Amino acid sequence: MKSHYLLYLISISLLAACSSQPVMQGSQDNAAEPYTPAPIHSAKASAIQAENINLQRVSANQQLGTKWGDDVSSYVQQVNLKRLSHQPIDETQVRYADKPFLGRSINSISLAAGKISFSVLNDRGQHLALYRDGQNYFLSGNDGQSYQLHYNNSSAQTFEVVASVDGLDVLDGRQASRQKSGYVLRPYRSISIEGFRKSNTSVASFTFSSPAQSYAANSTQGSIKNTGIIGTVIYELKAPKSYLPQQDKGYAAEPNAFPAD
Repeated sequence: MKSHYLLYLISISLLAACSSQPVMQGSQDNAAEPYTPAPIHSAKASAIQAENINLQRVSANQQLGTKWGDDVSSYVQQVNLKRLSHQPIDETQVRYADKPFLGRSINSISLAAGKISFSVLNDRGQHLALYRDGQNYFLSGNDGQSYQLHYNNSSAQTFEVVASVDGLDVLDGRQASRQKSGYVLRPYRSISIEGFRKSNTSVASFTFSSPAQSYAANSTQGSIKNTGIIGTVIYELKAPKSYLPQQDKGYAAEPNAFPAD
């Protein structure tokens, strides 16, 4: 299955992204499915876990959504890459609201067996408060605050990041699906997704708002019931591995007995 992707340009760094739904081969197994929030806990959760989840519940006046924010320059172009599998290698969801959540405070979420770190940053590049409670993740935000989704790849592999905010795909603003295309994350590179894409040159910044003012609530493609959640799905892409050059340890180069060969 080949997909059309976009190269994501920030300053002088060349980062990658995709723009259109992957080409399917007519199989129902590959049909796009709506991307809806997973249950916050399973029926098998213990009484203690259930009690913790109840403490994490968000009241009506604490709920947040994400509105269509300021126009931000963001340049992309298409590339052709292929997923190694139709199945993602990892996925995570973060519930957000204007409240101090319980749990362990963390700076980032580990994905793809630790090869990718995912964090949420403010306009100054500072980490917003993330909390881990069991297998669930929560984010504390404030109305009017802009944010960006930041992904760092510490491996030699190339990945695809399919992201959604409030149940909407960040690339086309339509109902999100795990099968849609996403941003390409190159080896040893980082990308910051700053907003909903408007064109190949700009995005509308992610800005926390009341659910009623959110993009999802005011779009024919969205729903206010999906506000307050950020989704990430990771695929591995077929691309040559990139290895970092050996660091100079201060030793003299090894002599070569046959330098002309």
